[in-house]
Amino acid sequence: MIRTYLLKPLCLIFLVFFSSSSFAHKPSDSYLNFKVQDNKVSGQWDIALRDLEFAVGLDANGDGDITWKEVKNKQLDISAYAFARLQLFADTKPCRITPQDLLIDHHSDGSYAVLTFSTDCVVKQDLDVRYTLFFDFDTQHKGLIRIEQGNKVSTGIFAAQDNKISFNLVNQSFFRQFFNYVKEGTWHIWNGFDHVLFLISLLLPAVFVIRNNRYVPVPSFKPSLVHTLGIVTSFTIAHSITLSLAALQIVVLPSRLVESTIAFSVIFAAFNNLWPFVQSRIWLVAFLFGLIHGFGFASVLMDLGLKETNLVTCLLGFNFGVEVGQFIIVLCVLPLIYFLRNTRFYQQLFFKLASAMICFVAFIWLIERLFDWRIITVR
Repeated sequence: MIRTYLLKPLCLIFLVFFSSSSFAHKPSDSYLNFKVQDNKVSGQWDIALRDLEFAVGLDANGDGDITWKEVKNKQLDISAYAFARLQLFADTKPCRITPQDLLIDHHSDGSYAVLTFSTDCVVKQDLDVRYTLFFDFDTQHKGLIRIEQGNKVSTGIFAAQDNKISFNLVNQSFFRQFFNYVKEGTWHIWNGFDHVLFLISLLLPAVFVIRNNRYVPVPSFKPSLVHTLGIVTSFTIAHSITLSLAALQIVVLPSRLVESTIAFSVIFAAFNNLWPFVQSRIWLVAFLFGLIHGFGFASVLMDLGLKETNLVTCLLGFNFGVEVGQFIIVLCVLPLIYFLRNTRFYQQLFFKLASAMICFVAFIWLIERLFDWRIITVR
């Protein structure tokens, strides 16, 4: 008989994933860019229209189609809402922000309002930034900040639990930037539910061996561990290659192609659990699809527009963070399903049901991404 204290965490893990990710796309991000010249600060702020629609309401006639005229009519509301959630301090003195132009730009995940602004900041050493945009209704939102000062570039990432960053423009810390991107890489894979479900789809059968087209529980933990290490190593090598190529702008693929193929990879892995047409060399499947997942991981770094001066630092930190995130997922999932491998609950119910649910969710993603379906569109 299965003890309930083991069933509850297992079911809870998948409930969280499915309830959070059924129709998830790229997590909500905004891009805050500062330019420091002669100790004075100016900048621009790219904010997704889909997020602003939720916060201030842009679609005036409710037809699901946001026009430039509708955005322009809301310029004062957009500026008031955004800049009330951004505070700057130059050497501990508060700065006044003056909104300027409103433009439209397009990122990999849709259209963005671009707010340009000037400030009365005069920075000699420290620039402190406090950022609270959208955190009141979206705790997964991230603000990516980039400060350009001549040939020097500083970067950081705001999150709901970490909404203030101090930048020393005289002595920039390598370790601070590296650690910030380790955190972002870890959170990126945890929030990137398609990546997580792909990994879990490959982990679910790791506690079985196939004999006569049937799943048979492994006799010991070692075969499961070896199988999992092969999968994770292959996936890591593959996505590290393409993450680097994409971030360095050596190879760039269309966002729709990448996101659609990632969704297909999840379908492939989950469907193979139900009808195992690929019974060996699963590590090769992880490697091939890992190449595509790497382009997905690179989207945040590419949108941030990093320069060569700090790109390597951020790339290494972000990639290391992804590996940390993967390791924690494996550490949570593998021992639990190994313990349950001989139970009818896992063999007959959970393994099949979880794979079917993953397949269904990924199929919805695939359709949405192939046809670029959006509730709100911009022309």
